[in-house]
Amino acid sequence: MTTQFRRERHSVTDLKIHLVCVTKYRDEIFSGEQLKLIEEVFRHVATQMNFQILEISGENEHVHALIEYPPKLSVSKIVNALKGVSSRRYGQAGFKKPHGKTALWSPSYFAVSVGGAPIEVLIQYIKNQEKPSWKDGA
Repeated sequence: MTTQFRRERHSVTDLKIHLVCVTKYRDEIFSGEQLKLIEEVFRHVATQMNFQILEISGENEHVHALIEYPPKLSVSKIVNALKGVSSRRYGQAGFKKPHGKTALWSPSYFAVSVGGAPIEVLIQYIKNQEKPSWKDGA
C-alpha cells in the first residue's frame, strides 16, 4: 500500500488508527446484515467528518476499523461520533440491542496508532541528527 499523505493548508499528515469497538456486555448480536449496516453508518459518519475508513470488518460482538484522519480531529471525537450514530441507526433499523438496553456499544474502545517506521528506527533517526556546529567566541 502506497502512503498517501493528507495535504491541508498548513499541514501534511499521515495519521492512522486501528479502532476496535465491542458490543455492550460483549453480547454476540451481530449478523452479516447488521455488520453491513454498521459499515454503512461508519462510512457515512467518516464522510461527514472528513476522515476515511480504509478497512472495516467485524465478528458477532466487535468491529475493527482502520481509519485515516486529519490532525484537527481527536480520536475520542471520532469514536463518539461513530458509536453514537451507529447505535441510533441500529435501533432505528429495528435491531435489538444487548439485554434490551438503549446502548449498543460498550463505553470503552481500543485504539492504536499504525503505520510509519518502527519506533526503534525513529529513535535512531532522531539520535543521529546532525548537530549544529558552534563557533568559539562568536
